[in-house]
Amino acid sequence: MTRLVLIRHGESVATVTRRIAGRRTCSGLSPLGRRQAEALRDRLADTGELHADVLVASDFPRARETAEIIQPALRLPLRIDPDVGEHDPGPDCDGLTFAEFVDRHGYVDWASNPYLNGFPGGETLADFQHRAASALHRLAAEHQGRTVVVVCHGGVIDVALRSFLRAPMTGDFELHTWNTSLTEVQHTDRGRWRLVRYNDVAHLHAVPLETPVEGGER
Repeated sequence: MTRLVLIRHGESVATVTRRIAGRRTCSGLSPLGRRQAEALRDRLADTGELHADVLVASDFPRARETAEIIQPALRLPLRIDPDVGEHDPGPDCDGLTFAEFVDRHGYVDWASNPYLNGFPGGETLADFQHRAASALHRLAAEHQGRTVVVVCHGGVIDVALRSFLRAPMTGDFELHTWNTSLTEVQHTDRGRWRLVRYNDVAHLHAVPLETPVEGGER
């Protein structure tokens, strides 16, 4: 049976500072993000629940750092695959604070039109979904009958569930995927994908889910 285990990276510096951080400006994990990844590493080492064959990570520093932290528990070489990176905002928007983005471009209704150029000079949502879904299906095809762990991003996990479960490209539901959570899909004997678990953060029982932000909610 082919298994894909998707792990969202730990909390990033960009999340705490409220910035859009593509691969050009991503500055890696926050202190809490490292603690979250370490908690996941310890869980995997203690339980041995993932008998993985392949470990893949996005090339974003926040995903790569998370993978490097959990790597000792999996005892696998790390393969970097840029195609499982997050939605690319393009050079003009990469690094902007969320407030700066809204001041320049307004609020973008991504769900209304996946072909909308919401990030001027960056990927449309349709571009991103095609890239990420193609990469995940490629990994599954390359490693049939094996367990592949992919350390990636909330957006990529959204794409995975929409693609593997044949859900709409946009709308109908929203996901709030926690940092370092595990999401698992399996390819069944009937040729279909089955969602086994989503947003599993049992290892964070003693670690905060996010850094508090002064002045209100995120």
